[in-house]
Amino acid sequence: MEYKETLLMPKTEFPMRGNLPNKEPKRQEKWEEMNLYEKGQERTKDRPLFVLHDGPPYANGDLHIGHALNKILKDFITRYKSMTGYHAPYVPGWDTHGLPIETALTKKKKVDRKKMSIAEFRQKCAEYAMGQLDNQRTQFKQLGVRGEWDNPYITLTKDYEAAQIKVFGEMAKKGYIYKGLKPVYWSPSSESALAEAEIEYQDKRSPSIYVAFEVADGKGVLEQGDKIIIWTTTPWTIPANLAIAVHPTLNYVAVEVAGDRFVIAEDLLESVTEELEWENPQVVKTFKGQEVERAVARHPFYDRDSLVILGDHVTTDAGTGCVHTAPGHGEDDFYISKQYGIDVLCPVDEKGVFTAQAPGFEGMFYDKANKTITEKLEEVGALLKLTFITHSYPHDWRTKKPTIFRATSQWFASIKDFRQDILDEINRVNWYPSWGETRLYNMVRDREDWCISRQRTWGVPIPVFYGEDGTAIITDETIEHVSKLFAKHGSNIWFEKEANELLPEGFTSDHSPNGKFTKETDIMDVWFDSGSSHAGVLLERDDHRRPADVYLEGSDQYRGWFNSSLSTSVAVTGKAPYENVISHGFVLDGNGRKMSKSLGNVMLPSKVLKQLGADILRLWVSSVDYQADVRISDDILKQTSEAYRKIRNTFRFLLANLSDFNPETDRVEEADMQEVDRYMLHRLQSLLKDVRESYEKYEFSPIFHRIHNFCADDLSSFYLDFAKDILYIEAKDNPRRRSIQTGYYEILTTLVKLLTPITPHTADEVWEYIPGVKEESVQLTDIPDPREIANFKGLEEKWNHFMAVRDDVYKALEEARNEKVIGKSLEAKITVIPKDEKTKNVLTSIEEVHQLFIVSEAVVGESNENAKTYKLVDVAVEKHSAEKCERCWVASDSVGEDAEHPTLCTRCADVVKEHYVG
Repeated sequence: MEYKETLLMPKTEFPMRGNLPNKEPKRQEKWEEMNLYEKGQERTKDRPLFVLHDGPPYANGDLHIGHALNKILKDFITRYKSMTGYHAPYVPGWDTHGLPIETALTKKKKVDRKKMSIAEFRQKCAEYAMGQLDNQRTQFKQLGVRGEWDNPYITLTKDYEAAQIKVFGEMAKKGYIYKGLKPVYWSPSSESALAEAEIEYQDKRSPSIYVAFEVADGKGVLEQGDKIIIWTTTPWTIPANLAIAVHPTLNYVAVEVAGDRFVIAEDLLESVTEELEWENPQVVKTFKGQEVERAVARHPFYDRDSLVILGDHVTTDAGTGCVHTAPGHGEDDFYISKQYGIDVLCPVDEKGVFTAQAPGFEGMFYDKANKTITEKLEEVGALLKLTFITHSYPHDWRTKKPTIFRATSQWFASIKDFRQDILDEINRVNWYPSWGETRLYNMVRDREDWCISRQRTWGVPIPVFYGEDGTAIITDETIEHVSKLFAKHGSNIWFEKEANELLPEGFTSDHSPNGKFTKETDIMDVWFDSGSSHAGVLLERDDHRRPADVYLEGSDQYRGWFNSSLSTSVAVTGKAPYENVISHGFVLDGNGRKMSKSLGNVMLPSKVLKQLGADILRLWVSSVDYQADVRISDDILKQTSEAYRKIRNTFRFLLANLSDFNPETDRVEEADMQEVDRYMLHRLQSLLKDVRESYEKYEFSPIFHRIHNFCADDLSSFYLDFAKDILYIEAKDNPRRRSIQTGYYEILTTLVKLLTPITPHTADEVWEYIPGVKEESVQLTDIPDPREIANFKGLEEKWNHFMAVRDDVYKALEEARNEKVIGKSLEAKITVIPKDEKTKNVLTSIEEVHQLFIVSEAVVGESNENAKTYKLVDVAVEKHSAEKCERCWVASDSVGEDAEHPTLCTRCADVVKEHYVG
């Protein structure tokens, strides 16, 4: 007979190849058809609520790899929570207002906004945003991210805008909202004010000039004709100069050089001498800055004074210690000038072009005027030196073009009025990584005001009316009425109706005795939009609550969404909108470079999905330390694919060896299982404990590495390997065989559940092949809790010690193979000589120990002259002298003892006669 037909070889239809790019879309369709997300929510509806609140991505353009990293991390968390005792809905959101959509319409779609009303243009913006949203939604779903995709939150919806108006009104009611004239970051390229969160720093080449201001009135300290030297890298602000600031307690010197007298800080004399190439400067006078307070210098080319004022912001880090002060173009300049009653002068318009307030430069773009202004300074003899420097300079993060400081009348939220409450909340919240707390704390600590108005069209209007005398009107009544209007009609009604039509019926005000009102035309900062989501989503939705358990976004959101959400929430409720904040780094290429089209190193999620599949991308996300910047490349994804194949093949082997196992009837009671099987279940519990702890701490790379190592080391190199001699060779219902299968079954179901949050497509596929499971999807199950294994108390040390001995034996076998003593390990007979009593007791207490070493015979002996020394044992390896059994391939002295089956060992002959003959 053919003995190979009597072997119980592994059988499974579970494919070796994942073929993920083709199979995943079909599986996602199946999930939708069976309403899997809804079934999961129904299953967990009576559990404690866990809320991960989605920070809204901007609805413009295809997804980049950072989007994928973000959404997949969120999916890990909500899937895990729903499988460990929580009700964890996931509501995706989108940020839909702002300049990029306006720009895309006018540039990409060629929309001529001059040919339509504001309301019509805004409608076009809304339509464009929703189209972009649909595109991104499809791509997010392709990543395997599950959630309420048909019911997301969107910042342009009526209900959301109405909630945002209430947040604004509540802040105004508490006195946190005000309108004021002060310098703010201004983007000429966007023609709008910007908040600090919208600023990024890039290198810029700027002129560096030293300019002399001639003293007209030295207050008895300086002489008429002395020249105060200032230094600046923004010559275009010289037309706006109204003062020169000095530090009250610093020492200043009047220095004579070639017949002229110059005034600078004493500490900077050496550096200025070198910079201006002075020869033999003579100090003729030393005085404190406060002694020249209110001295008067003359503007270099305008017929006006420049007052000497005192300021603590003056330093000797660079320059001259005498600071050019233009209150219309600098925050420090503005505040210090205000103390001296100096009015603001801002001769630059919203496009960055000089107005008539800068005679001689009217109509020039500020940056181009640098050269003309410098030439004018040289012409009047005030320019002492011109060079160029490259320095870090604020840019508009949308247009990537330089910003300026420009004094305009804007709406502000006064952060300083409730700053301590924000700082207290920052201390209370949990931050992952921990440095996030310090980062946001320092930002808030140094923050005064938040400029919330923008001079744009596409956004939520600032709900303020003005009386005939120009007084701003914000009352509970007007806010409530506008909120209701927006809830019913959307914010477009603000641009469709006149002010009187937007006010409550019969509304009167002392500020408008004739009953005539106007309305604000600015819109709110988009960060106010998304920052109001704690009110528009957490508070408004039945499946959410405030505060959320987790906010998770990129590390750039400390200045963005984390910040604006915290500010508006503390302002309105006194509390942070979140309990835990997690940030992730940026995705770089394989060389650690930022991705850019010009470098050609951009990796798109869509490309990865087509080539490898979503589960490979998700497994990559789980493998990296996401809280720092991470790298991705074809080579890195290739390594991830190899790890995936290892895990998949482990699943396949387990499934194949469970083809004849019915968990209802064939399961062995745990207490009756073999020791080695209970040891492996104990190892599984250790894995389960570690993995669950990592999930709880939002640390996913240890999960990936722990599971991969378990598959490679505990299973493939040991448990799956030695067990073949039992699974294939013994009779179907042999107790040892069923004991191993019982172990395999629990290991398989546990591993699949542990990996479901990370690789849901593959986990679902495996689940379909597992015998005896009742749930239609593994996603509708729970991850088990770690437990104590029956009858295993005190055995862990024994089996850990055995595994250490096994390492020694494997080294000996490997050396014997290299020396051509044996080929495969089953050809070997080994003699193992323990070095201590503990090792001897361990080895002699294990039945069939040769099977665990995967050799034909293992003798525990006292000595052997051919033995080599290892850590715990000496080992002698020789080729077994007996014949090899035709069925099990084990060399055994019993081969030939059975006359009916002379080519079999007695073990195999007994199995064949009992189960396959007669």
